[in-house]
Amino acid sequence: MKISVLGYSGSGKSTLAKFLGKKYHADILHFDAIHWLPGWQQNTPEEKLRLTAEFLDSHDSWVIDGNYSKYYLERRLEESDKIILMLFGRIPCLIRVIKRYFTYKGRTRPDMGEGCDEKLDREFIKWVLWKGRSKKTRRLFKEITEKYPQKVTVIKNQRRLDGYCKMTESSAP
Repeated sequence: MKISVLGYSGSGKSTLAKFLGKKYHADILHFDAIHWLPGWQQNTPEEKLRLTAEFLDSHDSWVIDGNYSKYYLERRLEESDKIILMLFGRIPCLIRVIKRYFTYKGRTRPDMGEGCDEKLDREFIKWVLWKGRSKKTRRLFKEITEKYPQKVTVIKNQRRLDGYCKMTESSAP
C-alpha cells in the first residue's frame, strides 16, 4: 500500500500518517523530518531530493506525509494507491497547532527533524492562517482531486477524520 497524505499545516497529516503506517505495515516519510535540520535550519534542495528518491526507491509500501511539491510530487501521486487531502479550516488548524505546541513545548516531536524543538511564533501562525493556504496551494489540491478522483479522499473536519479512521481500522489491511 502506498499513501500520500497532503493538506494544510495543523490538519493532522503526521498523526494520520502514523495511524496509516501502522495499519498497513508501511514505512513512513515525514517531509518535515527531512526538510528541517537541527536549530530549524533548512536542508538543501539537493539533499531533500536525494532522500525522497532513496525512500521511494527502497520501499514497496509507504506513507508520505507532507506537501513539498518540488520533491517528486507527480511520482508520489502516480504511485499512490490512496491520496488523502487534509483540508481543515483555518481556525481548527490553528487550535490543533496551539495544542501541539503545549504537548511538545521544549521537545522535538517524533515527526520533525532532530533538534527542532516545538515552537509557535508569529510567522508560523501567519503560515497556518494565510500563507500556507495560497491560491497556488488551493489550486494544487483542486488539480489533484480532479486528476485522481478514484484515489482521493478529502477530509475537512474532525468528524470526517474520525469516521475515516474508524472505517480504515475495521477494513482488511
